[in-house]
Amino acid sequence: MSNKEIVLKFYEEVFNNWDKSVIDNYIKEDYIQHNPNAETGREGYKKFADFFLGLKPHMDIIFCAEEDDKVFVFFKCTLENGAVNKVCDIYRLEDGMLAEHWDVVEHDVHLLKPVHDNGLF
Repeated sequence: MSNKEIVLKFYEEVFNNWDKSVIDNYIKEDYIQHNPNAETGREGYKKFADFFLGLKPHMDIIFCAEEDDKVFVFFKCTLENGAVNKVCDIYRLEDGMLAEHWDVVEHDVHLLKPVHDNGLF
């Protein structure tokens, strides 16, 4: 399975099916987190998942690419309360597992009033 396929399967199982039981299959124990609002390590990721999956997110993947050991995922994240975020996640994989994570998030894009007709996604 390619790194891209691993990440896409992770999104489907964890984020779209809200299945925390498979996290150990995807996240390395010494996972490095660069988001300042989430703890590092697998246990830190589980704490984040406890909170985030409680928001009942759904990820619509817009674009995903792989280069070397990195996977880039651009997606629309819709929460149960109707909030929509525009996100780009970047992962470094090691031995078939997510080893490091960076992200860029534009929160509450559903509230924006664009000055163009290009669409947000």
